Amino acid sequence: MDLAGKILEHELIAFEKHFKDAVKSRVSLLDRIMHYIIQRKGKQLRPRFVLLCAKLGGAISEKTYRAASLVELLHTATLVHDDVVDDAMERRGFFSINALWKNKVAVLVGDYLLSKGLLLSLNHGDYNILQILSTAVKEMSEGELLQMEKSRNLNLDEAVYYDIIKGKTASLLASACAAGAASTFKDEATIEKMRMFGEKTGMAFQIKDDLFDYGTEKIGKPTGNDIKEKKLTLPLIYTLNHCDAATKNKIIYIVKNNNKNKKKVQFVLDTVQNSGGIEYAHNKMIAFRDEALDILNSFEESEVKQALEQLVRFTTDRKY
Repeated sequence: MDLAGKILEHELIAFEKHFKDAVKSRVSLLDRIMHYIIQRKGKQLRPRFVLLCAKLGGAISEKTYRAASLVELLHTATLVHDDVVDDAMERRGFFSINALWKNKVAVLVGDYLLSKGLLLSLNHGDYNILQILSTAVKEMSEGELLQMEKSRNLNLDEAVYYDIIKGKTASLLASACAAGAASTFKDEATIEKMRMFGEKTGMAFQIKDDLFDYGTEKIGKPTGNDIKEKKLTLPLIYTLNHCDAATKNKIIYIVKNNNKNKKKVQFVLDTVQNSGGIEYAHNKMIAFRDEALDILNSFEESEVKQALEQLVRFTTDRKY
């Protein structure tokens, strides 16, 4: 992350200004909420990917900043809506928008962010970038709905899991990389290559998130939270497909009926650990990361390429 910050020092400052301008409103309530959101933003991982992928192809332009702002607007909109859907009272250790302003306001804020992002591209004729990100929004919705559908009957198929995370998580990072590339590269083949680079990185990113649920790091959500929410994760899928029938039935019963019982959830966590589910998921995560790095290695050596590699490694080495 350090190299990316160094290379993008001035660009990230410029991006902040572009993003603040993009969320301005004539409604005072919205402006207060936007200020709250901006003050509590994370490490800006996706805008960094946009800016660095653009730099691979040439100088960063206003189109690049608009692409980065669109990605961040869409990402923020999905987080606000997710907190409403999940009835989450916190986001990164701070009160969520719905906790402070209630669900109706939060839903409208998410809609506002989405519309601002779409208009940002439309008003400047960035139709290729708008198409890239609109596809991501569709895939994110499909991924979330597929997860809800499969969680009802615990259809724990590994291929289905990959379909889910490719949509709900990897699609936005893939689009961030493609949008950045589209602002400087001219050929569609290279833009698609960067999209695949982002997708592989996003797959690794989500598996890392799944692994956090089985660890002890303080990451802003309780350990075992995915089990309580009946979410399909790779360590759990592996365990259910490799344990004996009695254990499998017991785990499924707990996930469906006792997912709020701490002792029962701990049994599931321990079983996943002892069955090799953690190790299996970790190895799959590394495989996706290495596939992303293989794509990156097709580009000439440069400081920008090194910074992108550092970002990719951060997604799997991070502690939160």
